[in-house]
Amino acid sequence: MSARMRSIALLAASTLGALAFGSASAHADAGTDQKAVLQGSTTASYYWDDASGRAGDTGLPASGKPMQKGLAASPSWPLMTEGYVVYKGKKLPFFVGDRGPGDPSSRGVMLDLDAKTFAELTGGTFNPDTLGVDGVGGEGHIDIQYVVTKWGDGVGRKSHPVAFSTGAWSEKDTTQVTTASVKH
Repeated sequence: MSARMRSIALLAASTLGALAFGSASAHADAGTDQKAVLQGSTTASYYWDDASGRAGDTGLPASGKPMQKGLAASPSWPLMTEGYVVYKGKKLPFFVGDRGPGDPSSRGVMLDLDAKTFAELTGGTFNPDTLGVDGVGGEGHIDIQYVVTKWGDGVGRKSHPVAFSTGAWSEKDTTQVTTASVKH
């Protein structure tokens, strides 16, 4: 098969995949005025996995959704969980579309924001060449407030985030969580 035919075949497969996943998706533009089902604080890092293989890229996100602004990785929350983060008064929406951070979660880094959201929160600039954030003095971690507004239907634990090593990401949590029982 010629290189041109392979490119066309890959484009067609990508388009069909995006259409298949697009029908029941969470979106990071979900309102930040929704009622909280969980809130707390944690340290957040950033990443950008677009399946390019560059800069430590590990491939497409676990949800099958393409990497995009608002997509976050959680070591324990169910995939497609929605909410927003607050940093120095800036509030931006997210949805859990991936798993991680891995090892940093054992050190208290419980949310991996996409690099574009991280850049907007910190006043930096997303660099598409390095897949990093410029203009933040090398800062890769920030302390944020999180608000979950809707739990995803997938596997994961509906509670404050816990380290990836606990295996909570693989559990199916059927607990009905009320706002009063989870605030802290």
